Amino acid sequence: MYQPESYAVALAFMIVTMLCWGSWANTLKLTPGYRFQLFYWDYVVGLILGALLFGFTLGSIGNTGLPFLADLHHASSSSIEWALIAGIDFNIANLLLVAAIDIAGLAVAFPIGIGIALVVGAVTSYAQSPQGNPLMLFGGVALVLAAIVCDALAYRARESATGSRQTTSVRGILISLIAGLLMGTFYPFVSRAMSGSDAAGPYATSLIFTLGVALCSIPVNYLLMRKPLDGSAPVAMSGYAAARPSWHLWGIVGGLIWCAGATLNFVASRTTIVGPAVSYSIGQGATMVTAAWGVFIWKEFSSAPSSAKRLLFWMFVLFLFGLLLVALAPLY
Repeated sequence: MYQPESYAVALAFMIVTMLCWGSWANTLKLTPGYRFQLFYWDYVVGLILGALLFGFTLGSIGNTGLPFLADLHHASSSSIEWALIAGIDFNIANLLLVAAIDIAGLAVAFPIGIGIALVVGAVTSYAQSPQGNPLMLFGGVALVLAAIVCDALAYRARESATGSRQTTSVRGILISLIAGLLMGTFYPFVSRAMSGSDAAGPYATSLIFTLGVALCSIPVNYLLMRKPLDGSAPVAMSGYAAARPSWHLWGIVGGLIWCAGATLNFVASRTTIVGPAVSYSIGQGATMVTAAWGVFIWKEFSSAPSSAKRLLFWMFVLFLFGLLLVALAPLY
């Protein structure tokens, strides 16, 4: 399998992760009227296809470790179990976060969920594998967290100005907290799955991870179809069959994009100089990529007040400096 031999290539992989994780949700915007619970089935198909694609390409070339299929066969039962648990953990967190956004709004749910995930993920990953300068790493994480707060305040200022501000509910905040805690703990499970002499490599782990997502989606997403947490009407499976072919395609593309980011992130975390804490922290910079799409492509802030635009400016400044610190942490 292919494994980067230089920090420059590993850093490029992590930046691609950030771009992928921050961009996949745009495919949902291209399916107006398609309920997220139905979109999610196509998204899961895309995740599995993406893992197979990387497994039979980058995972089957190079001189490091075992080729993809041999690696799957060689993986220990405990390694497979940890990767499945990681997929289940992530899937529940992802579905809860979307529900929290529907209930409490993006300006509340996203910074709470992703902010907690960033802190928990960075701390637990570093405790498991302490690589990189801790002052630079956690200083950078703090700046990225501050950028997320600025993003949230900017969205709130925009909503207040347009009169579309949602009423924050205790239930929405609680679901955001749970989603953030789960989202922050899935990555240490991934690292555990790739640790040890008989552990699965990153490409095999990616496939097992996506299978964990799929297995978990069957009961959990179906339950959310029957009883949406935001109080909306139940979703019938007949809507999936009646959806436009382009909607199914965009759902699969969304899964492919997210899986591309995850696989490259898993690969980067396995390089000696990087480690899981740095890899995960840079990947979670996806929040700012999502914000950039909203600002520059979807023009979500074109009519926002000047206070919101100032907050967006500081958001990007804090994010860039935070990302720089995290990226330099392995070198010092």
